[in-house]
Amino acid sequence: MPAAALLVHQARYSLTYGARANAELTAQGHSYLHSLVPWTIFALGVGASMFLHRVARAARTGRTGAFTTASAFVLWSATTAALLAIYAVQEVLEELSISGHPDGMAGVFGDGGWWALPAAAVAALVVVALLRLGRVVLRLASKQGGRPLRAHGGQLRLPSSISLLAPAPLALARAGRAPPAPFA
Repeated sequence: MPAAALLVHQARYSLTYGARANAELTAQGHSYLHSLVPWTIFALGVGASMFLHRVARAARTGRTGAFTTASAFVLWSATTAALLAIYAVQEVLEELSISGHPDGMAGVFGDGGWWALPAAAVAALVVVALLRLGRVVLRLASKQGGRPLRAHGGQLRLPSSISLLAPAPLALARAGRAPPAPFA
């Protein structure tokens, strides 16, 4: 959602101003958004890590966890509304804290701000598609359900006479050398 919200904001200005979008963003006090990009990438990384953890657990246990029962349309509608609400709150907060930002509803939907609606709808479509893809991946992983994952060529077998790790000399009750001679 953080990435989708940032995408809606940037797409609204790109669709309204085209090549002049960066100049308009700077003129209206949106230069702070560049500092949000690393945090957005961090949030994406945390989300991807949590998803991979859930996939690994599904592959290990055979249980996917709970899925939403909402239809794709309901999920898309709710996501679109949430992205529009995030956009509107962001614009109102910018109006209150940044000089040069348009006031009132003109700051939110005026001067091409209505482009936030189709941008939010498309971003929500991508979010819902990723959620549905994640559901498919989890179901496929759960079908592994406790079976060990094997490489394509089969299981790696080592001869029993080869030891991969040399034991520590003290662990074998022989040090390998005598203690040093006393210095006289």
